[in-house]
Amino acid sequence: MNKMRVFSLSTLALLSLGVLTQSCGLFGGGGGSDRGELIGVQGREGWEMTRPYGMTAVPAGTFHMGQADQDVAATQINFNKQVTISAFFMDETEITNNEYRQFTVAITEGSEVDLPAGYSVADLLPDTTVWVKDFTHHMGDPMMVYYWSHPAFDDYPVVGVDWNAARFFCKWRTQHLNEWRASVGLFEMPAFRLPNEAEWEYASRGGRDMAKYPWGNPYIRNTKGCLLANFKPGRGNYFDDGFAYTSPVGTYFANEYGLFDMAGNAAEWCEDAYNPASMPVVWDLNPTYYDDRVNYKIVRGGSWKDIAYYLETGTRAFEHRDSTRSSIGFRCSMTYIGRSSGYEF
Repeated sequence: MNKMRVFSLSTLALLSLGVLTQSCGLFGGGGGSDRGELIGVQGREGWEMTRPYGMTAVPAGTFHMGQADQDVAATQINFNKQVTISAFFMDETEITNNEYRQFTVAITEGSEVDLPAGYSVADLLPDTTVWVKDFTHHMGDPMMVYYWSHPAFDDYPVVGVDWNAARFFCKWRTQHLNEWRASVGLFEMPAFRLPNEAEWEYASRGGRDMAKYPWGNPYIRNTKGCLLANFKPGRGNYFDDGFAYTSPVGTYFANEYGLFDMAGNAAEWCEDAYNPASMPVVWDLNPTYYDDRVNYKIVRGGSWKDIAYYLETGTRAFEHRDSTRSSIGFRCSMTYIGRSSGYEF
């Protein structure tokens, strides 16, 4: 009887030890469900790239970056080069006053995003004085008083924002989205960012290689004689397009990718540093010119106060990273992760 009890206890101990070593692993590793095979970590959710609100998908492709027409200014800073761009998302319109206001309210109320070095909350607010200081002997006071603060201008592009503030907006927007996604158990999305110069030019052409303007043809008016963007068509002529200053975003027709105001209205900050000879230097796949020593950053698209030359898809411009202008705004981009199924585009 005692021998049987000792045997039973010994058998039970061995069985328990076997279960313990099987569940914990000899070296503290995972269980035996993988049968000793390399199968990756289980239980990770699948990934599906969703299109962020207000953005449009730009498919990957190859195009000839550079001057699409005569270099009438003889700048010789945008020679042609064939490059490939990966798929990405881009805001359908420029960031509006009301969208930027959501950001300023959040950081004023104590957002946990760290401010850029040397910046205060006040530095990130649009500089309303640009409507006066950008011009000589110009009655810009009404725009200075009302453009940013009045709801009549909520759907107009935000201006008076420098390159640093635009980049910080992208950082805040990323955190704002991913905090919500984390709260409902979703993987984080890629970061919002300023588009690089090549992405911007590729997107502006709407799939038409070497297109002079985002609408495809080399003319600035349609068949009815209406201007196709908000810009300055002639000396002293600001109102021929229907607006003396900026216009509500999305007023004019979108290009083939569904992007509005890629020419005129507000010029747009890009990620790249400015280098007149960057084209031969950058790679031919997703080229971006980074140089923290260069304070001048690329501006693209032309604005309400620019002539048609600056509206061309291949025209480069630049401005100091700390500068605020009544003619410069921005829009965001986001890298597309994974291979496209095609339905996004």
